[in-house]
Amino acid sequence: MRVIFRCDPMLAAHLPRPVPARGALPDWLRAMPATAYSAIHARDIRTLKQCPPVVDAMTYGFMILLPCDVIVDQGKFSWDWNIPEPATGNHPRAPLSFHTPGQLAGSPFAKPGQAALKFNSFWTIEVEDGWSLYATHPVNREDLPFRLVTGLVDSDRFSDGGINFPAIWKEPEFSGVLGKGTPVAQCFAVPRAAPQLEFEVFDEKRQAAYAQTVADVLSTPGVYRKRFRARRGPSKGE
Repeated sequence: MRVIFRCDPMLAAHLPRPVPARGALPDWLRAMPATAYSAIHARDIRTLKQCPPVVDAMTYGFMILLPCDVIVDQGKFSWDWNIPEPATGNHPRAPLSFHTPGQLAGSPFAKPGQAALKFNSFWTIEVEDGWSLYATHPVNREDLPFRLVTGLVDSDRFSDGGINFPAIWKEPEFSGVLGKGTPVAQCFAVPRAAPQLEFEVFDEKRQAAYAQTVADVLSTPGVYRKRFRARRGPSKGE
């Protein structure tokens, strides 16, 4: 899968490039212990850090990064980002814009008087024919003070305009800096063709395989990682 990013020529030297998600893992994941004591089990057990599906989800695809520091003061957002005038017409210069509260009416995101953020994209994104771009909140990043609204864009066709990423600000009392390079959206290409769903019951062979697999997983640490997890190499250009 080739993913092509393009930007305005005047801004190329000022923009953080999208990065493979594996290069944007949070500090808390790196710092958390591999095991922790469980009073229920009366012994140490493995933490999420040793759960390959959790980690693999967090390293899948690529991240769109905040292009500059954004100062937040209890719902007020400001920035000091001195960039050249873009050479392209109708091109944004601000890292953020907003959706009015009325655009959220009737949704679970709606809060009285609260607008939604819109992280402006400074990169166009092109994927291969027949594929779409799935953009969602950085996986398992509950530590971020916003929640991205998930969207799906047919980026094999829509590749000449930037994709903006709406988000709900979760912490109205927050004061601080949302730093340059903060992941704001995790993206990956998905096939547009609908899957064909098929349903079966276990035959004897599948029953035996199920019972043995579950027994192995429960009795031996690392079974999934050693026997089933696919090898993941670096992407081209990484």
